[in-house]
Amino acid sequence: EACVAALARVERTDFLSPVCIGEVANVSAEITYTSRHSVEVQVNVMSENILTGAKKVTNKATLWYVPLSLKNVNKVLEVPPIQYARKEQEDEGKKRYEEQKLDRLETKQRNGDVIYPVINPEPHTVGYSQSSLIHLVGPSDCTLLGFVHGGVTMKLMDEVAGIVAARHCKTNIVTASVDAINFHEKIKKGSVITISGRMTFTSNKSMEIEVFVDADPFVDESRERYRAVSAFFTYVSLSKEGKPLPVPQLLTETEDEKRRFEEGKGRYLQTKAKRQAQMQQAAR
Repeated sequence: EACVAALARVERTDFLSPVCIGEVANVSAEITYTSRHSVEVQVNVMSENILTGAKKVTNKATLWYVPLSLKNVNKVLEVPPIQYARKEQEDEGKKRYEEQKLDRLETKQRNGDVIYPVINPEPHTVGYSQSSLIHLVGPSDCTLLGFVHGGVTMKLMDEVAGIVAARHCKTNIVTASVDAINFHEKIKKGSVITISGRMTFTSNKSMEIEVFVDADPFVDESRERYRAVSAFFTYVSLSKEGKPLPVPQLLTETEDEKRRFEEGKGRYLQTKAKRQAQMQQAAR
C-alpha cells in the first residue's frame, strides 16, 4: 500500500562543529533497524572546505519514522524488514528501539505543563527569559498530505530556545545539543501552533531549555488544543571571539522550578558521564 514516512522522533543530537559559509555539507543516511511499524535512520553530516579540502564530522543523528497510509493518514502500515549483516546488529537495534519507545511513553506522560506569563520578573529567573512564538501553519510548512514537516517544527523550536538563552545570558549563544525530540501527534495545515520555551537548568557553561509545541486545530472545532512536540535544547554562551563564557546561575523560585532544575541536573550529569566513558573507550 502506498505510504508516506512521518517523523516520529529524533534522538539526542550533538552539534560537534559548525558548518561555515562557503563549505559543502555532505549528508548521508541509511536504515539501521526496522520494527514492525517503525524505521530507524542514522544520519551523518560532514563539512568540507572546498579551498583546502579539509573535512570534519559536524553532526550525527538518529531519526525514527513511521509509515502512514496515503489513503488513511491515521493508519500506520507495517514495515518490510531489512537484512542484517550480523545478528548483533539486529539485537543492538532492537535494544535502541525498546529504549526510545519507553522514553517516548515517559515523555508523553509528563507533557501537561503550560507556560504562563510572569509580571515584572527578576533577571536570571525562569519567568524573565521564558518565551513563546505563535505560528499559523501554511501550505509551505507542510507535506503533500497537509501535515507539518518535522524540520519546520524543529527550526521554530530552535528559534524559541535561542531567544530564551539569549535573554538569560545577554551574549551570543549557539546550540550545543538537542535531547530527544518527540513528535507525539501530527499537526495539520491551518492549525495555529504555540512554541513555548523556558530555562530548566544551568551549569557553569551551559543552559538547558525545555521547548514544547501546542497545536490548536483552528479549522477543526471538534478537537481541542493538544501537545504535539517536546524536547530539551542545550545552549552555550560565547564571546565575540567565539570563546565559551560562564553562564549566569538560574534562580529558581517555585517548587516546580526547583524540581525541574534537579531533573535537568540529572540529565546533565548523565550526559557528562556518558561522554567521558566514550572518550575513555576511544582512548583505549
